[in-house]
Amino acid sequence: MAAPVPQVEAVLFDFSNTIFQMIDLETWLRRVGAAADRAAVLDKDGAMAGIARQLRDAFRLPAVVALQEGRDLSPARHRLAMRGWWEHVDFLRGAEETAYRELTAPDAWLPYPDTEPTLRALRARGLRIGIVSDFAWDLRIHLARAGLEDLVDTCVISCEVGWEKPDPQLFQKACADLGADPRATLMVGDNPQRDGGATACGLRAYILPAEQRTGNRGLADVLRLVA
Repeated sequence: MAAPVPQVEAVLFDFSNTIFQMIDLETWLRRVGAAADRAAVLDKDGAMAGIARQLRDAFRLPAVVALQEGRDLSPARHRLAMRGWWEHVDFLRGAEETAYRELTAPDAWLPYPDTEPTLRALRARGLRIGIVSDFAWDLRIHLARAGLEDLVDTCVISCEVGWEKPDPQLFQKACADLGADPRATLMVGDNPQRDGGATACGLRAYILPAEQRTGNRGLADVLRLVA
């Protein structure tokens, strides 16, 4: 018989669309436009909708789809994937490096309103906290910008370790970093396949709906799972 399930002692979070989200598309495009001296283009009727449509259409191109495979394994691969996508978009063509700087800027990724309260509540209960993320640069710059770096004990990032979720090595490394038993660790994310892969190495998983949110992400539910 399996041993009783232990009480949760550590919580791992996915980063993108779980505890942080990128600034909205219009804000990003206006930042790119200002930095690349293309802001006037965005004020034309239908410009924003047209750019959004080109981005969606370009992302479906077979060559662009192929570039996305493994893009979070290194900064170089991610930059190549983004350039290969954006070169099909009139507004971004020729300004790819500017667009990339605005994508990776410290203030280009923002926490959800319920991220900080949830992390602080977990910390107050004595739980250890980690991030396990498929991400192509050091996401700690976004934590620091939001003043949340002291609430996270470890970050296991695909571009730093050379693995992507659902590879069990990411979850195992995070548990080892925290000194936590995988069976006493909860993984919180928004992708059933990638984040749910934590269950293959003994963790529990809580999967949020994969949807764009402008308000709370629903992280308060995590607190009920660790009670």
